[in-house]
Amino acid sequence: MSLQDKLDAFKADFVAGKAPYFAPADIHPIMARATAELIASGQAKKALRAGDKAPAFNLKDPDGKYVSSAELLAQGPLVLSFYRGVWCPYCNMELQALEEAVAAFAELGARVVAISPQNSVNSRKSVRTNALSFPILSDAGNEVAAAFGLRFALPDYLVDLYKKLKNDLPAFNGDSSWTLPMPGRYVIAQDGTILYAEVNPDYTQRPDPSEMLPALQVAASRIPYGVA
Repeated sequence: MSLQDKLDAFKADFVAGKAPYFAPADIHPIMARATAELIASGQAKKALRAGDKAPAFNLKDPDGKYVSSAELLAQGPLVLSFYRGVWCPYCNMELQALEEAVAAFAELGARVVAISPQNSVNSRKSVRTNALSFPILSDAGNEVAAAFGLRFALPDYLVDLYKKLKNDLPAFNGDSSWTLPMPGRYVIAQDGTILYAEVNPDYTQRPDPSEMLPALQVAASRIPYGVA
């Protein structure tokens, strides 16, 4: 079953209120409205894409150690996933799918890293709960996400809903901005060039990790992406 098939099945159960995914029925139109407005804003089209240079970053891992993009890329191509947080089931399912693909990525010399606005305590929980072999780096204030063009501010009515659901982003993230990254996934070559970019303002839609393999094969062969 593909990642999207799993996400669709989860969403169907969630919307239907099936245990253990019960939530008040009135939240679904509000969440759908926010997604539709983010899509209509066109922000996803402004995010970095294949052919752009990836911004450099230096972020803390769950143990408080700084990890830089330069040192990661010195070891090989990079698979980068922007992760909303431990509270997001769709995001967790994506991390699990990436974990299943780690071996295939490693065969092509690539490593996987997730970037999230959440604090280190929640990142450790995400790593533990999803049985991850790759780190989640803390992007306080979504500054790196902003450099990739992914950061957006939640509208007031969605903030109100999150508060009602006890989904306290300031507590999860350690900042009061009420911002999130749009789900984004990138393959970055060792020279910093983005070879693959997938950004979707609809957080329920995620590509299968296998879709990144052609770009990783290009990176492994050191042929500029898109050149025959």
